[in-house]
Amino acid sequence: MKLSNRLALLALLLLLPLALCAQKKQIQTARDQVKSGKDLAKAVASMQGLLSDSANRQNPRIWLVLCDALKAQYEQSNERLYLKQATDTTTIFSLTMRLFETLSAFDSLDVRPDSKGRVRAEHRERHAAFLHSIRPNLFNGGVFYTRKRQYADAYRFYETYIQSQNWPIFTGYDYADRDPLLPHAAYWAMYCAYKLGSADQIIRYQDLAERDTSMLNFVRQYQAEAYLLQGDSTRYVEALRDGFDRYPNFSFFYPRLIAYYERHGDHDSSLVVADRALEADSTSVLFRLTKGSILLNLGRYDDCIAICKKLLEQNDSLADAHFYIGLAYFNQAIDLDIVEQRHREKRQEITRLYKEALPYLERYRALAPDQRNRWLQPLYTIYLKLNMGEEFDEINKQ
Repeated sequence: MKLSNRLALLALLLLLPLALCAQKKQIQTARDQVKSGKDLAKAVASMQGLLSDSANRQNPRIWLVLCDALKAQYEQSNERLYLKQATDTTTIFSLTMRLFETLSAFDSLDVRPDSKGRVRAEHRERHAAFLHSIRPNLFNGGVFYTRKRQYADAYRFYETYIQSQNWPIFTGYDYADRDPLLPHAAYWAMYCAYKLGSADQIIRYQDLAERDTSMLNFVRQYQAEAYLLQGDSTRYVEALRDGFDRYPNFSFFYPRLIAYYERHGDHDSSLVVADRALEADSTSVLFRLTKGSILLNLGRYDDCIAICKKLLEQNDSLADAHFYIGLAYFNQAIDLDIVEQRHREKRQEITRLYKEALPYLERYRALAPDQRNRWLQPLYTIYLKLNMGEEFDEINKQ
């Protein structure tokens, strides 16, 4: 061995006892801080600094001091909250999360077998009992951050609450069978993921969320949204169909399913959905109005006019009902105008249809003046065909 290497090794051997002595002093100082209940933040930072060195990660004494320091911080903050003294609610939740992360990490070290293959798990029972006592704070932290619309933080708390049911440290607690809040946590995790627009996170706990039957309609909604985010139109439509079959009156599924079919020109499927909706609620204005629109698109003009006129008997201010009736008459006139305009009898019928359409379209214009893209062209055509010069001049300026 070269002389320089020997000197370096000698220096290392001389410095090692000093380093170990300094570490012991650092640990003892942190212990004293925990015992006094003062400078706890310094104790936590000191132990975390030691654990940042991979050589110290297997030292249980450092871990235990860190665990005790965090527990002392939590208990002090909780006491201030109980006594209604000045404290930040987020501190309680933050410490809860750090305690779960730290004590569960130490647990993996605590259960390592010794040189004879024995597993003592000396601290598991005590640490598990403590974490069990504060575990509700994970759910409450999720609720807290949800209300503040900090959905990423909320999701993290719900997810830790859910995942902790399977942590080795909680062996014997049987949360999966005994914790009634787990499905609620899964639902709210889905909700936060939906707000974040994260498809993978939305469906991660879907099966568990489905056990929260009170919110199953929203679970189906978020599932459909996840497929839409993933660009999976097949599964998206299947989810809409399934959701609509289960909850025909729920506001999410019906309009989106109709919109999908109409966008793809599948008016027959739209009509099947509309009829199914009316079976669930025959008085719904939305369902009846939607059916009128579909009948219009199918060219079933008389049926469209009939259903929309019944709606107007109940409420004369339904703008779309006026529009659908007017367009039903107008479309019939246009169809005849194209192929039958040379016959006198057909000319009279065309004129009659334009006249029938006119009051409904004018009423629609009055009720929806901003919808120029819908009423402008039909009215322009009617005024022109009926030789209504004054009205034609007025609308021609639009």
